[in-house]
Amino acid sequence: MKKIIVFCIIFAMAAVCTADQTSITSTHFSLRDAPKYNQGFTHFDYVNPDAPRGGSVTLSTTGTFDSFNRYAQRGDSAEGSDQLYDTLMVASDDEIDVLYPLIGEKIEYSKDFTWIVFFINKKACFQDGRSITAHDVVFTFNTFMTQGVPQFKSYYKNVDTVEALDSHRVKFTLKKGRLDLLHSLAGLAILPKHYWEKKDFSEPTTEVPLGSSGFTIDSFKMGQYVVVKRLKDYWAKDLPVNKGRHNFDFIRYDYYKDEVVTLEAFKAGEFDFRSENVATQWATMYTGENFDKKFIVKEEISHEIPQAMQALMFNTQKEVFKDVRVREALTYAMDFEWMNQHLFYNQYTRTRSFFQNTEYEAKGLPSFQEIACLEPVKDKIPPRVYTKEYQPPVTDGSGNIRPQLRTALALLKTAGWDIVDRKMTHLQTHKPMAFELLLYSPTMERIAIPFQDNLKKLGITLNIRRVDTTQFVNRMRERDFDMISGGYAANPFPSNNLKIVWHSGYLDSTYNTAGVKDPAIDYLTEKIDQNQTDKQALLYYGRALDRVLQWNFFVVPQWHFSKFRVAYWNKFSRPAVRPKYAVGFLDTWWIDKDKQAVLPNRNIRQ
Repeated sequence: MKKIIVFCIIFAMAAVCTADQTSITSTHFSLRDAPKYNQGFTHFDYVNPDAPRGGSVTLSTTGTFDSFNRYAQRGDSAEGSDQLYDTLMVASDDEIDVLYPLIGEKIEYSKDFTWIVFFINKKACFQDGRSITAHDVVFTFNTFMTQGVPQFKSYYKNVDTVEALDSHRVKFTLKKGRLDLLHSLAGLAILPKHYWEKKDFSEPTTEVPLGSSGFTIDSFKMGQYVVVKRLKDYWAKDLPVNKGRHNFDFIRYDYYKDEVVTLEAFKAGEFDFRSENVATQWATMYTGENFDKKFIVKEEISHEIPQAMQALMFNTQKEVFKDVRVREALTYAMDFEWMNQHLFYNQYTRTRSFFQNTEYEAKGLPSFQEIACLEPVKDKIPPRVYTKEYQPPVTDGSGNIRPQLRTALALLKTAGWDIVDRKMTHLQTHKPMAFELLLYSPTMERIAIPFQDNLKKLGITLNIRRVDTTQFVNRMRERDFDMISGGYAANPFPSNNLKIVWHSGYLDSTYNTAGVKDPAIDYLTEKIDQNQTDKQALLYYGRALDRVLQWNFFVVPQWHFSKFRVAYWNKFSRPAVRPKYAVGFLDTWWIDKDKQAVLPNRNIRQ
């Protein structure tokens, strides 16, 4: 009976049928859960399939750009350059890791996960009308392997061969079976071979590349603005995954150098939509006549989306931060409660987990199953993993953090530091503790200064250095920093991408920002990588990893807000259902001509 039930489940998830006894043919691809949408679905639930198309939207971005090659190994790519290429399959925004047909209309893969065949939709074509073929897919993969960023080659080193079986079937074969790797191949952005084969894909380009999607760059002024155009003859515009989506004809991105100027430009009507992440600005600056007259809508939209670990991040390859006791001590200088009261209008909650707002967040003491996961590396992890629930330091919000600073000083003394002539000094090297916090956002300076002041009370010198986005990216890539303001992306579940972020094998990758080289973390991320299809194993390995990361103090955690703060000129309508894992703007909203007609004349540039 059990075997019959298992077979029925596999059959139901296959969407079509098994091609033979050793393979499965399907029109969707899920890592874990049964797909929400069955074969033959007409559109996602969170779209309006009859949404009117047309009009334009103007948005803002900060910094500059010098290239339209999103995948170059250097340079700053323009907004919109990531929209030029379609992938073989595409994810829905109300599921995790469930993919549906786009360029690839179906798949066939082996039950031992050693190979997969993508069937290319015969209607699929590039923006010049030439058909997308299996040969383009082979070229794309090989180009990413040889000229793409190094982490691509490292991640896909298990791919043994990629071959075009004919013009519309491409087969990937792995050295060792892995469902998650087959799944990730479906997210490959497809390049036109006839455009790129004589160009250097690793280099920036100011020429707008030929794409495979329904978008191209219509016009631009280098470093100042980019206009993305929706192609009305796009072959896939009426596929179920696209129905009701991509409703604007033009999307313009204007570049600004300063966040304060950007906000004032929005209020003056220079662009249409703004997502706010600064609590003070949200509380005090979204006011004025245009708000009073309802020309601009200010809205908070609640959600339960997993939250990123926004933080001040240590470069643990720097000598000053190699000792975990030093890193822990510095976390006591962050007075979140005072900042939340005086700077954030009590809007935020302190972040404590690398799986915040998910079932994988480590709470309480480890379960029996988590302890079993940790057993092989128990002598390589902090003892408190087993005995204490991690929580960031807490203050009373008064601004007086003497108890916390005493704790910090005690930790620093155990690490060989003490105050000498009012300077925190290493007792062996006699060097005072001084380091630099690298920023690119002026709003972060306001947050960094209280942290700097509290460190000064410990005799520690924190130099705050703000650079432009280009310098910030370059210095981060070269690991030329002591501490940065940044974060780790939200983790809806423990994915194999955690290896790229935390494993020592990716130390030279900019994704391993903290420069972590830890055998226990290597082990746990490898086990997560190996158990992508086992939900129970992922639950316990994910929580175990969270505990180990928490007690290693790689970051000074900041805060999160489980709502979207959005403001927009009242010219849009949107579907009744919001996607579970996104706000939906740009993807599913549309221009409402009746609303737009009521608005005053504005300075929007088309």
